[in-house]
Amino acid sequence: MGVYLVSVAAQDWSQLGEDGYGGVAAALNTEMERCGLPPYELRQVTGEAPGWFEEKVSPSMDGFVALCRTRLADAELSALLGWSVLVPFALEEEIVLPVGTAYSGEETVVAGAPRVLALAERLADAIELPVDAIPAGENLTLSLWFLQGGAARTARTRTGPWAEDRDAAFYVALYLRAAQYSIQHGCPMAYS
Repeated sequence: MGVYLVSVAAQDWSQLGEDGYGGVAAALNTEMERCGLPPYELRQVTGEAPGWFEEKVSPSMDGFVALCRTRLADAELSALLGWSVLVPFALEEEIVLPVGTAYSGEETVVAGAPRVLALAERLADAIELPVDAIPAGENLTLSLWFLQGGAARTARTRTGPWAEDRDAAFYVALYLRAAQYSIQHGCPMAYS
């Protein structure tokens, strides 16, 4: 069990009820229309499916939050950590929707992946995260790399601030990869 950060498939994005995000999708489109923006419609992928993104949120976040507080302004910290749904397009600021999900409670905060990606890239640069050494993948790739020794082995040859707090490095990599995946595959990300 636990909390996971996952990509949201088109059928789940449009499905109403406890297992879907249809209420969030409808509320987001209503808010976007109010702001003069076109609606966001997640389309079913045709042909071979790109897989899915899923990472378990399990290490302590204390070091990561401390890193964010030293490197980001308060508004940036909120933009990086305050969302419950990430969408693959730019938003000027987070949108608070009066619709809940199983994870978010009575409100859902929606953020744009390009902004989250930019903030995660800044943090990755600050801790000298060896992004090229971290495997990119879908289902639990980061979790397994950090928990099953890949990070420890890499830290022996690729030293730097990232290796001093690998739990913090995990979250930098998590937000970086989630935003990249959202943009690349045009899908939302959510906690589940």
